[in-house]
Amino acid sequence: MEDSPRVKSYHRAHRVLAVTEFLLDLSVLLVFLFTGWTISLRAWSEHLSGRPAIALLIYLLLLGSITWTLGLPLDLIEGFRLEHRFGLSNLSLTGWLKDHLKGIAVGGTLGALGLEFLYWTMRRWPESWWIISGGAFVGFFILLVNLAPVLFLPIFFKFKPLENASLAQRLMDLAHRAGTNVKGVFEWKLSEKTKKVNAALVGLGNTRRIILSDTLLEKFREDEIEAVLAHEFGHHVRRHIMQGIALRVAATFLGFYLVNLVLLRLDRFFRFRGLADFANLPLLILVGTTLSLMLLPAVNARSRAMERQADAYALRAIPSKAAFVASMEKLAELNLAERYPHPWIEFIFHSHPSIEKRIAFAEKFQA
Repeated sequence: MEDSPRVKSYHRAHRVLAVTEFLLDLSVLLVFLFTGWTISLRAWSEHLSGRPAIALLIYLLLLGSITWTLGLPLDLIEGFRLEHRFGLSNLSLTGWLKDHLKGIAVGGTLGALGLEFLYWTMRRWPESWWIISGGAFVGFFILLVNLAPVLFLPIFFKFKPLENASLAQRLMDLAHRAGTNVKGVFEWKLSEKTKKVNAALVGLGNTRRIILSDTLLEKFREDEIEAVLAHEFGHHVRRHIMQGIALRVAATFLGFYLVNLVLLRLDRFFRFRGLADFANLPLLILVGTTLSLMLLPAVNARSRAMERQADAYALRAIPSKAAFVASMEKLAELNLAERYPHPWIEFIFHSHPSIEKRIAFAEKFQA
């Protein structure tokens, strides 16, 4: 069987745009490296300020402005026009731009802080910077996961405690059976932006909570919502969060170690002034991107295995697997999910098994 032409067209367009955006970003980085523009940009930044941290910030603002301006048309097509074309977006152009600028502000601020710290450690501890930075970045990532529900998500979305008391209690009971504490169940005002449905278990420790999109609450029965959340609790029971953090720790330290090797090897070739010369930032990004691409199939394969384990837990935790199958059917329909992706597309790019494989697994599953 095949997906409908509408679904195939939607995902084909997303993949074409994603590849185009990747090639554009890659081209900009390579041009800055091999033309020496990155050195000129660094020199001009240092001319404006002799303080390394301020000069780096100027460099980041200039480089970021260039890449953002070049990439904006593709972002607009993918994030706004494509979603409207397929009837999935509820945002006006003004609303989309507002969210886009919020994302740039939040992501840019966090990115700038991270790079300021990175180059500070390079100046201070040139031989061991990658170990110190790796540890700090891992700790910062865990802190962000903890703060996301209370600090970052409210910047983009509205939340309120779930008014359906019986559903809230049903999900809290599910959490209790899974052995995890949640701080409440919240309605997520996703309909202001999209017609898609979603639900999640977000946060760590004292910020962990269940969030249910209002689109999900409108379209799904209570037993179907329970099935969706049972899957999320399956990740907790199987300790996937800790495994994910462990994988991120390994990837972070490996990435920083490889960056250190490459920057030292190619320092003279590109006429940099050593590790702490922030003109090498395009090369640093290229190394990280290359590593991410090399690890992507393995990371996604592991993720699909985790998703299958979480599905198995969900099927044991709910009264009937019919609710799980119904929830998958609705997710596929409302989110325009690919039910039958090409095997190579699924192997390389998909972090979840296809919807059709998840349904087949559920139908054959014996608790």
